[in-house]
Amino acid sequence: MAEYKVKFEVFEGPLDLLLYLIKKEEVSIYEVNLTTLATQFIEYIDTMRLLDLEIAGEFLVMASTLMYIKSRELLPVDQQAQPEEEDEGEDPRWELIRQLVEYKKFKDAAAQLQTLEARQEDVFPRVPAKLEFAPTESRPRQDASIFDLVNAVSAVLKRFGQREEPRDIFEDKWSVSEKIEYLLRITEERGSITFSELFENVTSRSEVVVTFLALLELIRLKQLTAEQAEAFGEIRICRALVDVAGQSAGIGNPEFQPRTPLSGTDEHG
Repeated sequence: MAEYKVKFEVFEGPLDLLLYLIKKEEVSIYEVNLTTLATQFIEYIDTMRLLDLEIAGEFLVMASTLMYIKSRELLPVDQQAQPEEEDEGEDPRWELIRQLVEYKKFKDAAAQLQTLEARQEDVFPRVPAKLEFAPTESRPRQDASIFDLVNAVSAVLKRFGQREEPRDIFEDKWSVSEKIEYLLRITEERGSITFSELFENVTSRSEVVVTFLALLELIRLKQLTAEQAEAFGEIRICRALVDVAGQSAGIGNPEFQPRTPLSGTDEHG
């Protein structure tokens, strides 16, 4: 597979990922097992690397902090620092929890402001451009986050184990541009497709990675959306809104110039 770096513009930071993992465990910030959290965080980083996603330095710093916390937690009890020997403010565990609590307050406040803004728009609606939905069934309203997508593709990758098939090493059967065309075609025909259906017939880890990169690119270009009916539920890939002229912000627009090297992707056969 040719090198194809995707820098996803709505990629949240490491605290967002930690809050996502805590929410998935259905525990409070104060009750979370930091050893388990560290393991899950590193697994996400490993999956991002496998998918060739650009990882911000702050993710790697957080990974180092979590690994340090995990190593302390795994020490025998008699070797762990006692409360009287270590001030709570200097304990990296409490510092991380403090950051998470403060960041969650910020996120909750931002969500409340968005809700108020939405209500204000209901009272004084903006005059929208003339838009229509691409053919699709009734859609859920909740967008899937990048972490939901990485979590879903990680489960797909596990079907193929850790070893790469020999044919993947010597043969590039798929390109990102080909998968982009496939995704646009199938969502135009069907309106939407579930994430599991999208990867149902993939035959290799290499094809999983290429398909996922194509999906991220189309989401970035606002050609497709990834939606869930409920938190951590099935992800559905849908066609995005298009104007009546049939033109949107990405492929098909004469002003569109791909930022990532679509044209530079090597084609092999």
